[in-house]
Amino acid sequence: MNHVKQIFGGNLRQFGMIGALVVLLLGFQIATGGKVLTSFNVQNLINGNSYVLILAIGMVLVIIAGHIDLSVGSVAAFVGITVALSIQDWGFPWWAGVIFGLLLGAAIGAWQGFWVAVVGIPAFIVTLAGMLLFRGLNQLIGHSNSVPVPSEIQYLGGGFLPEIGPDSGFNNLTLLLGIVGLAALVFGELYSRSQSVKIGMDVPPAWVMWVRIGLVGIVIVLVTLIFASGRAGTSFPIAGIILGVLVLVYAFISSRTIVGRHVYAVGGNKNAAELSGVKSKKVNFLVMMNMSILAAVAAIVFIGRSAASGPFDGTGWELDAIAAVFIGGAAVSGGVGTVVGSMIGGLVMAVLNNGLQLLSVGADMTQIIKGLVLLLAVAIDVYNKSQGRASVIGLMMKNFKRNEKAGLQSATDNVPLETSTK
Repeated sequence: MNHVKQIFGGNLRQFGMIGALVVLLLGFQIATGGKVLTSFNVQNLINGNSYVLILAIGMVLVIIAGHIDLSVGSVAAFVGITVALSIQDWGFPWWAGVIFGLLLGAAIGAWQGFWVAVVGIPAFIVTLAGMLLFRGLNQLIGHSNSVPVPSEIQYLGGGFLPEIGPDSGFNNLTLLLGIVGLAALVFGELYSRSQSVKIGMDVPPAWVMWVRIGLVGIVIVLVTLIFASGRAGTSFPIAGIILGVLVLVYAFISSRTIVGRHVYAVGGNKNAAELSGVKSKKVNFLVMMNMSILAAVAAIVFIGRSAASGPFDGTGWELDAIAAVFIGGAAVSGGVGTVVGSMIGGLVMAVLNNGLQLLSVGADMTQIIKGLVLLLAVAIDVYNKSQGRASVIGLMMKNFKRNEKAGLQSATDNVPLETSTK
C-alpha cells in the first residue's frame, strides 16, 4: 500500500478531482453510447471551453492573492469588439489587431490595478464597476452589432494543427506533440529524482517512478490518438496549444518564481508578507493587470471560434472562471490554489456541461446541477479544514505545496526584514 501511495504522490486521495473527472468521462461515455470520447466531441470540448480555462488561469492568481474579479467577461467583450473593429474598419492588419487587443487588456488591467493597489478600493467593488463600464463601452463602440473577424483570427480560435508529411491515417503534428509530451514526462521524472538524490532526500524505488511514468504515459498516448484520428482537416486545436503554453508558463511562474511565491504570501497573510519585505501593492497591481491581459487573450480566442464579436460576448464568463477555480481547490480566503487545479476544475465543469447536453438535459437542470457541484466542492473543502484535514487542493497537490513552501522560505530569507526607525 505504501508503494501505491508513492505512485500517486504520497496520498491516494490527492487526485480526487482527477478521479472525479475520469468518472464523469466514463459515466457519460457509457450513458451517451460512446459519444463523449470521440475525436469530434473532444476537439469541440477544448475549442468550446478554452476561453474559460484561459480566464481561470488569471482568476486563480487573483483569488490566491485574496481578491475577486467580476469584470473579466465585460473586459473580454470590450477587447473583442475593439479588435474586430480595428481590423475591419480602422485598417489594422490582423496581427496588429491582436497586439492592440493585448495592449488594451494591459491598459485596462493597469487601470483597475491602480484603484485596487494604490487607492485601496476592494477589488470586488472596482471590478463590479468595471463590469458595468466595459459592458457599456462594448455596446457603445460596437453599436450593439456583431462585427466579423478575418480568417487568421478564426484560425487562432477554431483552427487545428495542419497536416504535414506522409499520410499515416493520423495527424502527424499531433502525433509529434504526443511524443514531445512523453519525452518531457520521462525527462521531468528522471530530473526530479536525480535532484532529490543529489540533496540527500529519500526517494521511492525506481520501479515506482516507472509505473507512474507508465500510467501517465498511457493517458498521453490515448489523448494523442483521440485528437490525431479525427476527420480530415482536424487535429489538436490551436486554442488548445495556446492554452497549454499558458498553463506551463503560469504553473512555472506560480510555483517556481519569487513573484509567484509573493502572490501566495500576500493572500495567505498580507501583514506577515509585508514584514518579510513583500510589496503587497505591487503584487495586487500585477495580478489585476495580468487578469485583464488574459481576458484579452480569451476574447481573441473566442471571437476567432465565433468568427465575429457581438454585444453579448462575455456574459457570465466571470462566473464560469470563478467556479472552475473554486472547484479546483482554491480557498475563498486566499493563499491557496494552483493553476493545474483550476484547469481540472474547469474541465470538470466542461465535461459535466457537455455530457448533459449530449443527454439532452435542459439548460435549466444543467444550471441546477452545475450549481450543486460547485457548492458541494466548496463544502467538502470547508469541512476538511474544520476537521483539521488538508483542503482539497492540499490533497491534490501535496508535493507541489511542499516545494512552494520551501521556495517561499528561501525567498523570504533573502529579503531583509523592514523595520521602522521612526
